[in-house]
Amino acid sequence: MTPQNVGQRIEQMISEIPPAAQRTERIFDAMRAVPRHPFIPGYAQALLGAAEVEQIIDRDADPETWWNAVYSDSVIVTQVSDGAGEIMPGSNDPTSSASAPSTVADLLGWLDPVPGQSVLEVGTGTGWTAALLSHLVGEHGAVTTIEVDEAVAEQAAKNVAAAGAQPHMIIGDGAKGCPDRAPFDRVHVTCGVRIVPYAWLEQTRPGGVIVLPYCPGLGNGHGLRLTVMPDGIAHGRFPGFAAYMMMRSQRPPDAIPDDGNGQDLTTRIDPRTIAYAPAGALLAMAALTGLQVTFKEEGEQLFLWVMDQSDPGVWTLITYAPGHQEYEVYQLGDRPLWDEVTDAYFRWVSWGEPGRDRFGMTVTPGGQRIWLDSPGRAIQRPLPHGR
Repeated sequence: MTPQNVGQRIEQMISEIPPAAQRTERIFDAMRAVPRHPFIPGYAQALLGAAEVEQIIDRDADPETWWNAVYSDSVIVTQVSDGAGEIMPGSNDPTSSASAPSTVADLLGWLDPVPGQSVLEVGTGTGWTAALLSHLVGEHGAVTTIEVDEAVAEQAAKNVAAAGAQPHMIIGDGAKGCPDRAPFDRVHVTCGVRIVPYAWLEQTRPGGVIVLPYCPGLGNGHGLRLTVMPDGIAHGRFPGFAAYMMMRSQRPPDAIPDDGNGQDLTTRIDPRTIAYAPAGALLAMAALTGLQVTFKEEGEQLFLWVMDQSDPGVWTLITYAPGHQEYEVYQLGDRPLWDEVTDAYFRWVSWGEPGRDRFGMTVTPGGQRIWLDSPGRAIQRPLPHGR
């Protein structure tokens, strides 16, 4: 493939990214300067389009499909099962990927790195964003990138070197940051986070910005842009959507299998009300309950699970089936998880159904809290029963 064809494909990829305020021309110029294809393996799994339709891409067997996927606005899965499994049709445990270019553009836009700044990246992945950051901060800037997976880090180092970028690359736990290279002007996080590590604030200079995908376990996720204050506290808002694979140290536990001692109940509330709730409702429910909610569709049915993330033996399954006036609820454990989630949803409704952009977060040495409209209006999450 000639450089001209690569340039045409890059322009096609950029044209597929919908316009948004944070997706600046500086970001697109970086994507032109740092092409995506050197960071994508010859054999991978593409999640194509908004529906994320799975497709195996093989550069040797079908080069045109590979190139089309690489220069589309699609996620490319590069590792499954933490490297213990092989990518194949139907792989459903992705653990590392090249994020969709539109999502990359969003986070870089919210981060807004400028030449000469020092940047910490948490989650190197393929190395593409580390190379983009290196281009954005220029020769007088410095990029430090951390990857927890040794095999992923090794391949990223090769990718980055081939692209001519020179970030400082570290293998380790990104939650700890890199105190030896602090302070940072920007912290760019490319993995889902439920609890913001305070180490990132400690290593960011006052006025510095931290951008991360906030993924509390209820809904896909939310971009979070925090600004660090001189007193070491950070405040920020949720400017848009962002869904990433969870930081390994913050992955939710697997539910403990049914022991047969659950209760059969019913509800008049359609579980699709929660499953398809808008982003503002998802943030409110996450803040008020701390619960994990997942669902899947099978034909005309929908199955929704609610789980206590601190006690995976406590969970509830709600089943939607068409034509019913009431829906089945199977509750394992004494905690009424479905009632807690729906109570939180209707509390959000009573507030006037505020959107995601009205919520924010404050992070202190003692923890984090979500608020509505201003930091003084914190949403209090009730403690689990018995605590």
